[in-house]
Amino acid sequence: MNIDIPGARRALILATLAFAANFSVWTIYIIVGLQLEDSLGLTSTELGLLFAAPMLTGALLRIPVGFLCERYSAKKLFVIQMLAVAPALFLLTQVESFAAYIGLGLWIGISGVSFTIGIRYVTYWFDRNRQGTALGIFGAGNAGAAVNLVLAPLIVELWGWPMLGLSYGAGLILVAILFALFAPNEEQSNIEAEPQPYKLVDLIRKSHIWRLGLYYYFVFGSFLALMLWLPQYYIHAYGLELKQAMALTLLFVATSSMVRAIGGWFADKYGGRSVNWTVFWVCLICLFFLSYPPTTMTIHGVDSDVNLSIEINVWVFTALIFIIGIAQGFGRASVYKLIHDNYPTQMGSVGGLVAALGALGGCTLPVLFGLAVDLVGVHSACFMVLYGVLAICMVAMFFALKAERLRQRIDYANRNNFLELD
Repeated sequence: MNIDIPGARRALILATLAFAANFSVWTIYIIVGLQLEDSLGLTSTELGLLFAAPMLTGALLRIPVGFLCERYSAKKLFVIQMLAVAPALFLLTQVESFAAYIGLGLWIGISGVSFTIGIRYVTYWFDRNRQGTALGIFGAGNAGAAVNLVLAPLIVELWGWPMLGLSYGAGLILVAILFALFAPNEEQSNIEAEPQPYKLVDLIRKSHIWRLGLYYYFVFGSFLALMLWLPQYYIHAYGLELKQAMALTLLFVATSSMVRAIGGWFADKYGGRSVNWTVFWVCLICLFFLSYPPTTMTIHGVDSDVNLSIEINVWVFTALIFIIGIAQGFGRASVYKLIHDNYPTQMGSVGGLVAALGALGGCTLPVLFGLAVDLVGVHSACFMVLYGVLAICMVAMFFALKAERLRQRIDYANRNNFLELD
């Protein structure tokens, strides 16, 4: 990283800390949802809707916030966003109905835009050759969800549910104050002269941005969805206790978040596209096995029937989820490496749109998980949904690369007069 720029390292550390705090707030419904599932008697679909509420606003607001980041100080926007979310956390103790929790979740979802703001803030401080590594380190702030899985149950156990929202609200205000006081102003290191930011209509017309959004829908959206869904999956599918389910989900979240920095380095060295393609194949193989429900078959033999039972035990399941988490961490870093390679001075607007499309995965996939489980009647139906989403991503990537190679050959032929007629 280009630490010769004054304040670059401090900017990255504080931005990562602020993002981690916001990410823990954005995913607080991991804990709240498990409590409400019992107290309100929620179905799988209703639980999916509850999980989706913070994800929805966190996704949709990333687009306008991305454009704001092109015009205003990302540091100031970061502070305003954190202070805007804190009151919602204090109100967690005041609501009782399912509809009220949905409404409050939409408010808490504002914390999800912290990624878009932080990406714009961090890119001011590092040169192009180090963007993958810098953004990978910043993206490791996803580990805020891992802290969530440890800290939230501890707060509930020691002081009860009412203190959960109060503690998180006070903590977010503290982080906002620290960031306002000690994070350097990004104008100090404005390396490149910035052109006019794209208009939204210009971004929508670019098929390349939609492809990047589709890739991010899987590597980030499915990460969010699994993070929200896994605790109750472990409890219902394998009969684990809450603490065991949280510990195994923590393993998934922590490793996937921390390897993002390594994924950024790989993207710098080998290219974001190569990393993405490898990630997709690894996840496809793992999801194939995870999608298979527990099955008992009777084979009619010559002398007697043979009963065959096929089931993935909890340790094999955890190992496969662990591999998927690592692959997703690499994939999230490589997508943003591709964005910076193609749109280096529009990281706010382009990155905001891609981030919004990815975060929509965290909104839509939990609902699809719940519907699939309720309709199909097997717990592994959620992984069948993910398998289908990934297959669509891979088909889109294959044909996009094929079309790009064809355009390159035509351009080469035109430059060398291969298409001229005698």
